[in-house]
Amino acid sequence: MAKRKMKKSRTPIKRKSSRPNKPAKLPKDAVALVVAMHAKSGQELLLQAELTALVRPTRNEEGCLLYDLHRSTDVSGDFLFYEIWASREAHAAHKQTPHFLRWNARKDNLLASRESTFWKKIA
Repeated sequence: MAKRKMKKSRTPIKRKSSRPNKPAKLPKDAVALVVAMHAKSGQELLLQAELTALVRPTRNEEGCLLYDLHRSTDVSGDFLFYEIWASREAHAAHKQTPHFLRWNARKDNLLASRESTFWKKIA
């Protein structure tokens, strides 16, 4: 049997641009929320599990635009949420969800400290 030569595809290869995509414009009432937390001694793994359990259901909420959980690379037991909400009202609605109320009931046993601040994007 004779071997057939394969034709080379003439479809151009798409290359990633070196320029990042332009970020989507935020709604005019959007706010960022930064929540920094430090676990009580011995509660680091349990705190991480509780915080991680909040991520999926919160990301599915209508007013949630971004909800990222971070763990410190320098201080054991430090965690940070970086959140973007369509509005303060969207965040207020989040605080009434079953997963948040569950967290709210448990947090005092896990946290040594917690600080949260709302931010408004200006540039």
